[in-house]
Amino acid sequence: MKKKLEKSRKLQRLLEILPGFVSWNLILFLVWGSYWSPLAVAYFVLFFDVYWVYQSFNLGITLLIAHFRIQASSRFDWLGEIKQFGDYKKVHHIVIVPNWKEPERILRRTLNSLANQDLPKKQITVVLAMEEREEGWEEKSRALKRDFEGKFGNFFITAHKLKENEVIGKSSNEACAARWVKRKLVEEEGYDVDYMTITSCDADHSFHPKHFSCLTYKFLDNPRRYRLFWQPAVQYYNNFWRLPAPSRVVNTFSTVWNTARLVRTDIMVNCQNYSASLKMIDEIGYWDPDVIPEDYRIFFKAFFHYKGKVEVDSIYLPVWGDAAESTSFWRTMRNQYEQFKRWAWGASDDPYIIKKFFLVRGVSFWEKLVRLLRIMEEHFLWPVNWFVITLGVNLPAIFNPNFSKTIIGYTLPRLASGILTLALIFLGVIIVVDAKQRPRRPKEVPWWRPILMPAEFVLMPIVGFFFNALPGLDAHTRLMLGKYIQYRVTEKV
Repeated sequence: MKKKLEKSRKLQRLLEILPGFVSWNLILFLVWGSYWSPLAVAYFVLFFDVYWVYQSFNLGITLLIAHFRIQASSRFDWLGEIKQFGDYKKVHHIVIVPNWKEPERILRRTLNSLANQDLPKKQITVVLAMEEREEGWEEKSRALKRDFEGKFGNFFITAHKLKENEVIGKSSNEACAARWVKRKLVEEEGYDVDYMTITSCDADHSFHPKHFSCLTYKFLDNPRRYRLFWQPAVQYYNNFWRLPAPSRVVNTFSTVWNTARLVRTDIMVNCQNYSASLKMIDEIGYWDPDVIPEDYRIFFKAFFHYKGKVEVDSIYLPVWGDAAESTSFWRTMRNQYEQFKRWAWGASDDPYIIKKFFLVRGVSFWEKLVRLLRIMEEHFLWPVNWFVITLGVNLPAIFNPNFSKTIIGYTLPRLASGILTLALIFLGVIIVVDAKQRPRRPKEVPWWRPILMPAEFVLMPIVGFFFNALPGLDAHTRLMLGKYIQYRVTEKV
């Protein structure tokens, strides 16, 4: 048994090394390859540039489609539509709000967005999932319960006490709260688990007023409801007008990416704010309490448990969240960096997915292969993209001056520039869609600021390095060296 555990641990470490090994070697190939084999680097860069334009094209088109669908869905009468189902009143939604040291006003905003749903609130249970280690959690939760308890079908407060082999974070807290509320409502009070959904909600998220009437329709209308996750568009607009320009640029790209991905349900994985049937979450054993990234993990846990028969369906409505912010410019930059590093730590799920790929039988080979390649593309290339796009075209001439005298060496910068210029077309799409969907300018914000905002995108190479490449490399290197990060809650102001 001891040898088996040791072998398993060695395999785990090898797979943890893999993302950093790939990303570092691709980046370093641009350097040593430029000296020893500049032609190979040139073709690699050109291929990557074409790939980048394809991704930009895909992002631009899917963003437009998602934007128009969100506009239509926001106007649609979901509440009236669900009344065609004779059993719509049986549907009950559990919303878990895990939090630690969240300001009370942030939690109130989230709870108010739930209290403003057009669905009858008796069909909603809110679970405020506190952490026992937070000093003063009892006082804060009592104040919130006093103001919100009568506004929902149920308003519960749980206190998560960290156990042995658990990791501090959303996943362990959420698992504790979900198990408790399932026992309370289903086993003790007799709620029908077949008609219950459970929503994972970040503490700073605000729901569209039609969110849960839309979710109710999606749940009742789909015969595969027990094998689905539902994903809305998470948009970082709550504090948009307070952000400094670099943070605003990077969060705009995060917002449009979250919006555009709703169209690609064939490869989408739920993240940040999502819902599922309580029946499915209970059958797969809830969230794993020993991991930090909980969203991708819960999807692939369900995916392999049900032999690949799990998908993500889109809710074409926004959920508004806070971008990373702090009390000063530099503290905001640091806060933003730490948030992206935590997101890049999603690569820590890759060993789990790779092992399941080989060990779980009964899953369509091509289906699980597409899922695996998509995750590897997303995680492994996270820190690589910036170096290839920004620096790759110039490195062969720098490290091998004679290469610039060849035909390919002479034409490489012009050819690469011409290819990447096509991506600017889709940058225009991003700017226009962002301008239409972001919140209106507050009175205290100067009238000229929105006019100058498109000029902020000249910061893309800078913010791309500090908020994409660098935190990605940081996370990959820590994982590769076994220097595991601790869960860090994004600071709120």
